[in-house]
Amino acid sequence: MILTSMMFWVRIYQEAMMSNKPRSFWSTPSGWAALGLIGAASYFLLMEHTQHFFQFLPFLILLLCPLMHVFMHGSHGKHEHNEDKSLEKDKPESFQEITEKNGAYRDGYIEGLKTGREEKVHKENNNER
Repeated sequence: MILTSMMFWVRIYQEAMMSNKPRSFWSTPSGWAALGLIGAASYFLLMEHTQHFFQFLPFLILLLCPLMHVFMHGSHGKHEHNEDKSLEKDKPESFQEITEKNGAYRDGYIEGLKTGREEKVHKENNNER
């Protein structure tokens, strides 16, 4: 089991070394050392200051939300600002322009209003009897 997991991590490390992509900090030896130090500090914090840790745990969870938001934005597409200027000319159509183009939608909407009014009048007439 240990040998299998060790071989897995060795293969991951070798693939990262051979790829042309830049490595993230956490996959470098310094990153592994930082993770080890963070793990050790977390362990001793929990063992020596358990009561204090659980006292502030709700606040730590609330603090974790904005931190995750800030740091996890790097995992999806980078926001490029060199978009084509020709796209700015293509403004989205206004609601009025869209509805003028879509006559079937407009006609169906009007027909639905008429049907709804007729049904309402029919129900009112049936209730009066």
